Amino acid sequence: MKIDVLLGLQWGDEGKGKIVDVLAPKYNIVTRFQGGPNAGHTLKFSGKKFVLHTVPSGIFTDGAINVIGNGVVLDPGIFKSEIEAIASENPEITKCLKIAKRANLILPTHRILDAANEAAKGKSKIGSTLKGIGPAYTDKISRNGLRVGDILSPEFKQRFDALTARHLREIESLGFKDFSLEEFTKGWFEGIECLKQFEFVDSEMFINEKLDENKSVLAEGAQGTMLDIDFGSYPFVTSSNTICAGACTGMGVAPQKIGEVYGIFKAYCTRVGAGPFPTELFDETGEELRSKGGEFGATTGRPRRTGWLDLVELKYSCMINGVTQLIVTKSDVMNGFDTVKACVAYEINGKQTMSMPFDSSEEAKPVYKEFKGWKTDISNAKTEKELPKELVDYLAFIANFVKVPIKMISVGPDRDATIVR
Repeated sequence: MKIDVLLGLQWGDEGKGKIVDVLAPKYNIVTRFQGGPNAGHTLKFSGKKFVLHTVPSGIFTDGAINVIGNGVVLDPGIFKSEIEAIASENPEITKCLKIAKRANLILPTHRILDAANEAAKGKSKIGSTLKGIGPAYTDKISRNGLRVGDILSPEFKQRFDALTARHLREIESLGFKDFSLEEFTKGWFEGIECLKQFEFVDSEMFINEKLDENKSVLAEGAQGTMLDIDFGSYPFVTSSNTICAGACTGMGVAPQKIGEVYGIFKAYCTRVGAGPFPTELFDETGEELRSKGGEFGATTGRPRRTGWLDLVELKYSCMINGVTQLIVTKSDVMNGFDTVKACVAYEINGKQTMSMPFDSSEEAKPVYKEFKGWKTDISNAKTEKELPKELVDYLAFIANFVKVPIKMISVGPDRDATIVR
């Protein structure tokens, strides 16, 4: 049995949570393999809305086991709040959620360090969510981190105090004083007690044993390809590998065990925080996309930057991830436009190119192809035959451009508003 991977192909916020929720009934196990509570995966069903930050989006699927993988960084306080919200819908959550022992913990001082580092950058700040993600991964790489499995050690509190003291020295060196450690610490230790209700597993052993038993696994990525620490728009990126390769290290599985790679993209583009965005719109069209698309961060509430679809970026993301199937979301947001555009090349220093710029400060001017808008409400469409020709033609051009078939079309936020081709 192989693991199928689902990930975002843009700068995050592509609608991964909804699509995992749609696909999850086909799988025995759903796992998160990287990132932390900077993610916000939104699920809507039966008139209810849930935003998941750490827990995999298969948590509402009957019979599915959900696993928080070793590549995730976990904030116990935020985790506790999330569990309490989920338990109202799924009271069996302690039985169907398992947590990797090797997953690193986000300490209260990680969040303060995040704010201190961002403040020190001044105008060059990257737009961090200030959840402590970067500092937690820094401690992981420098071999100073605390992991979920350490919670069971009799020396846990001693190690927590030592790492906290180390962080406070760093914060002092940055001259940052605008914080209250007590504000985070009480809730953090309450979260530690909440974590103890769950089974801690060696995720690499658990996942591989389940594959040997022919159990189906879906790996859920957080953020998006262009926020990958290696291949995204550095330095305006997250602190983990958001690409398909991250599923291998984030769960402990070999590359040959990867099966289908589902790549999700919006019919337009959005981005939160600073960084390059070649197709960004600053006019009424951009504002209409933001307003109709509800483009405000699920985690931060920040308004997202909006722009036309960038096919140069999408083709690059498909290549990096080895995408086998595309899933398009939010084409319904564009129902009212007379004309729709897509970027098919960049112009850099007077020359057209299909390459992603190495330097994030290098200006890439988009070269657009225009399409006739569909001017039709598609939110009630149940089959492909009900979609307007203009939209079908737009999608066909995208698939041909990136050389990957579009297999699913989302026409609304609810799990039922999905057309499978």
